[in-house]
This record gives sequence, C-alpha cells and structure tokens, in this order.
Amino acid sequence: MTITHLVTHSGGFHADELLSSVILTRLYPDATLLRSRDADWITPGAGRIIYDVGREYDADALIFDHHQRPNPLREDGQPFSSFGLIWQHYGRDYLRSFDVPEADVEDIHRSFDQGFVLPVDLIDNGALEPSVAGPLAGMTLPVLLETLKPVFDERGEDADDRAFMAALPVARAFVEAAIKGKAAKRRAEAMVMQAIEAAGSGRVLELPRGMPFRSAVEKAGADHLLFVVHPRGEDWALTTIRKSGDSFEARADLPEAWAGLTDADLEAASGVQGAKFCHNARFIAVAANREAALRMADLAVQDVA
Repeated sequence: MTITHLVTHSGGFHADELLSSVILTRLYPDATLLRSRDADWITPGAGRIIYDVGREYDADALIFDHHQRPNPLREDGQPFSSFGLIWQHYGRDYLRSFDVPEADVEDIHRSFDQGFVLPVDLIDNGALEPSVAGPLAGMTLPVLLETLKPVFDERGEDADDRAFMAALPVARAFVEAAIKGKAAKRRAEAMVMQAIEAAGSGRVLELPRGMPFRSAVEKAGADHLLFVVHPRGEDWALTTIRKSGDSFEARADLPEAWAGLTDADLEAASGVQGAKFCHNARFIAVAANREAALRMADLAVQDVA
C-alpha cells in the first residue's frame, strides 16, 4: 500500500506525536503530514497512517492511538504513547533507513526504546513525573519540545501547525543523533575489543582514535584497565575509565600533582617532555605526541599502585 497521508491531531502538540512524526516522515517522505481532528481523516482509510488520535489502536488498520480505554500496554504493563506504538511497529525500518547493519537492528531498537522512547511514553501518560529529574526537570526532552509551542498571546488560525512544523526538525535532530550515536558505539565495539586483546594484561588501552570504549571494556570484563590513550587532532589524550555510565567516578584518577597544570609546569611536575595539560578534575590529560601520552599513562599507573 502506498502511504499518502500521515495524520495526527490538530491543536497543541506533545512530544509523542512530534517524535512519531520524525519516524514516519523519514519512512514516507512523499506523504502529506496532516494535523486534523476531522472524523473523515481520523478514521482508518486507504493510504493513511493515523497516530495519537482516533481512540483506537489497530496496527492492521494503521491507527495508533493510546487515549482510549483499555489503553495499549507494554508486556511489562507500562503504558504506550503514540511514540512507543510507532517505534514498536516502524522503528526497525527506521533504523534500516540509516543502513544500520541487520545484525545490530534488534539491539539498537531495544536500547533506543528503553532509553529514549519509554521515558516519553511514561511522561505523556502521567506515569512518570518530570520532577523526578530534580533541578533538571525543565531540561528533559519532552518538556523542551513542548516549549516550542506558541505562547498564549501569539495565537492565530495556523499558529499550532506552524509551531509543530518548526519543532519537527528540532525533534528530528535529537532522534537522529541518538540513533547515529548508538550505531557508532556498535561499530566502535569491535575496534575496542581488538585493542583490549592487544593490551593484554597491561593497564593502559591504546585506541587508534577517540571513540566510545567503556561498554566494550565492560563487556570484555577488562577490569584491569585503568586508562585510555588515543590521538586527538594533532595531540594525544590520556583519559580515565568511568566505573559506570551514570557516574563520574573513575577506576583511577590521574596523579594529584598534575591537576590543573599546563605546558612547562606540567612537564616539570610529571617529568614528561611534551606534557601539555591536565584537567583540574584529573580525568583527562593532553600530550604533544604518542610517546609522551604513553609515558604519562605509565606514570599514572605507577601512581595508583
């Protein structure tokens, strides 16, 4: 069936139908995006996908609403929003549209669902309060996207539609960045695994470039690794390895004597010619070349011991 129309509701918008539109407009770029509550449009019909409106969830009829009772639930009982429903049915094809390798599609689909889609579902359904983010409550993606709605005294016949279309590329940028980041992590994993093997029992992991590495280190069970070195432009970086993804605590910090120093001061403190910078928080240092970076890494290991 050729999809000619993508239909969601008119009026004010929320993150779930906006993000759903990101997915569907990529898969069906020639379809018309229509915002309406007209019964003739929000009733299933040939060539249309209807979402976040219509009070029905029927994938065969291409209607994906979640406002009716009983509302659609995930296998674990958590509620879907329209975004979750669209991702469930169209997310894999969306990933394939970015040439994500077939072997990675299921893992990335699941990871994006749990880390990106589910929070939107829960907030949209009132099952999760944005306030759980504490001082960052106003910075969550659903809240930020909704700030793009027109303010109360900037109304007009098409104000909501214009705001929705202006918000769409903003939402698209976040979704595409998240997907590209997850795909890149999968590509990096194989390279990091090779580097871990090459490091053997050493405490320093050398990578050919800056790339995501922590998940591969954890998957490999390489608990002995403490630091990572890699080229960074014309310089080389020496970084710590975080204990977990949700913590800044490192397996080991760089030497306290280096903290906040640069250039000649750092060279004097470390004894390494070419040492250029160490962050005051001791999680990254920069050297002029590979040899200097590796020497600093060796000294950092000795400092831990």
